[in-house]
Amino acid sequence: MVSPENARAVADLAEGLILATVEVAAPPDVVFHALTSDAVTQWWVNPGVFDTREWSADTRVGGAWRASGVGRGKPYVLEGEFLEVDAPKKLVHTWRPAGAPASASTTVTYVVEPAGDQTRVTLRHTGFASRDTCLATCVGWETSFSELSRVISSAGPGS
Repeated sequence: MVSPENARAVADLAEGLILATVEVAAPPDVVFHALTSDAVTQWWVNPGVFDTREWSADTRVGGAWRASGVGRGKPYVLEGEFLEVDAPKKLVHTWRPAGAPASASTTVTYVVEPAGDQTRVTLRHTGFASRDTCLATCVGWETSFSELSRVISSAGPGS
């Protein structure tokens, strides 16, 4: 089993983009399901910083997703639309605070691929206008990907 500390994320603040990766001890279909189901509430967290408590998604091209929780002691709601769904290989969606105009969206791309007896998830999150938001989100992805690996690995093979 690979340690959850194998998650890595880097931000290019000048370009407003994040690259993150993690290897997970589960097959691609299990990992893809964790990215697109209410399992998100188990791994998209950073205790004391943000806590995703609700997730809903219509996982098809044009379908919407919505996540809500508490961040830094205040409620938050994020939403977006799926742009590409190629299970279990690739997922692309927009991302923005609820109610924000579509022009305020960033784009998240997950590539899910076998990596030996594991599955590698590579994320590219683009379109940040604010350097501070890009950096904070980068830290969040690394933390969340560590948690994704830990949650799935602790659930056992074929979770």
